[in-house]
Amino acid sequence: MTDSEKNPWTLIDSKVEYDNPWIKVEEHQVIKPRGGEGIYGVVHFKNTAIGIVALDEEDHIWLVGQYRYPLKKYSWEIPEGGGPLEEDSLTAAKRELWEETGLIAADWKVLLEMDLSNSVSDEHSRVFLATGLEKKEASPEDTEVLQLRRIPFEKAVRMVEKGEISDAISVAAILKVQLLKWAKN
Repeated sequence: MTDSEKNPWTLIDSKVEYDNPWIKVEEHQVIKPRGGEGIYGVVHFKNTAIGIVALDEEDHIWLVGQYRYPLKKYSWEIPEGGGPLEEDSLTAAKRELWEETGLIAADWKVLLEMDLSNSVSDEHSRVFLATGLEKKEASPEDTEVLQLRRIPFEKAVRMVEKGEISDAISVAAILKVQLLKWAKN
C-alpha cells in the first residue's frame, strides 16, 4: 500500500444515530484529509447484498418484479436479498433463489463482488451465476409481493439498455454475463 492509499481521515469521535435489524447509522466527528474538522455519516449494513443470475439451459433468465418502497416504484431485477454478515454468501444465495423463485440450482459460480454506495455505506454485494435449474414452489417473505418472469437472456440485456432494469446489482450482473458470453465468441 502506498502512502496515497492509506486512510487520510482522522476519527475524533463516533456515535450511533439510528439502529435497526438491517442497518446502523453512525455520525463520525473527523479531521478531513486536507485539514479542518467535519462530520461523516456512515450507513452500516448488517447483511451482505446477494444477487443471483438464474440462467437455464435454453438461455433464459429469471427476473423478479416487486415494488421498491424507498424508490416508490416497481422494479424488475434478478433475484436478490440479504444474508447476515456471518453467514456463508452461497448459503444465503441458495435460500434467496428458492424463496423468491422456487428455483433450486445444481451449479453455482461467483459472478462478481461490488461495494454499493461506497461514499456513504459499507454495503458489500456478492452475485452468483446459478445454472442447472429445477423448479419447486417459491416461499416469499412477508414483505414481498413478487411477480416472476422467465425471458430470453438477450431480452434482459435490452431491458438494461432501455433502462427498464435499473437496479444496480441487476444491471452489473446482466452486463457481466453478457461480457462473459462475448469473451467466449
